[in-house]
Amino acid sequence: MKIGVCGLGNMGSALAQRLMDVGYELTVWNRTRSKADALVRNGATQADTPNELVSRSDVIVVMLLDDSAVNNLYGDTDGLLAGDLSAKTIIEMSTVKPATIVELANKVTEAGGSYVECPVAGTVGPAREGQLMGLVGASEDNFNKAKSVLDQLCRRVEHVGTPGSGAYMKLATNLPLIVYWEALGEALNFTQQAGIDLEQAGSILADSSGAIKVAPMRIPAIVEAIAGNSNLESWFQLSGMAKDLRLMSEVAKENEFSVPAVEATRKAYDKAVEDGWSDKDGTLLSAWRVLHRSA
Repeated sequence: MKIGVCGLGNMGSALAQRLMDVGYELTVWNRTRSKADALVRNGATQADTPNELVSRSDVIVVMLLDDSAVNNLYGDTDGLLAGDLSAKTIIEMSTVKPATIVELANKVTEAGGSYVECPVAGTVGPAREGQLMGLVGASEDNFNKAKSVLDQLCRRVEHVGTPGSGAYMKLATNLPLIVYWEALGEALNFTQQAGIDLEQAGSILADSSGAIKVAPMRIPAIVEAIAGNSNLESWFQLSGMAKDLRLMSEVAKENEFSVPAVEATRKAYDKAVEDGWSDKDGTLLSAWRVLHRSA
């Protein structure tokens, strides 16, 4: 089976390398060509256009930043929909609005292709090891066509419904994670008001009943960042978390339900982006909150 990967950011590159590691013949495309260099050195073929990538692939994996990038990838004159999609399967792994997924699923189906959405829970490390959680929205037939590939990328693949349902589930999994980093920053402000040693406070919070699963691994780097000593590599950028909060807010508004925790947290992330923290790892929102406690 020949696989194509569109989008070579941190996650897309990790997915592409994983697919090569398990033996797939790989073609890659990215709007900035230089991002493919490392993968090409490792044996991937670089396509000049998404259309060319379609012609070289049986399955096309897409991992892009947002709705605008995804819509351009499909709709450009040399985009995915410009190629012959007969007997092709597209696996859309970007985190975008459910309505975008439904629209693209209809267009791919009309063009003769099979469409599977599978946003994933997890970051670059799990992606490299095939340890993500896949949240699939697709027909049963299309899910079965993609499952052998998804099983190489994910430790757990859940078929949650039809196209669009995966996007809802992904936003649901990201919501408490993203909100947590603001809550942790606020909690650390309480400890600093009392003059408690920052490292000690972080250790206690990480070991408390209120800590999320990844907190013990992340809090030491947050403490270092507050002290001005952090060189934490960014796997899920703060701007990406801000984007996901915006999506949550828009989807909730369109469907007439309230998300007050999202709205409150979104203000903090947007302000941190304004303060120049956009490219930092999103977990460092906690550090931003301590350093900008009155914001």
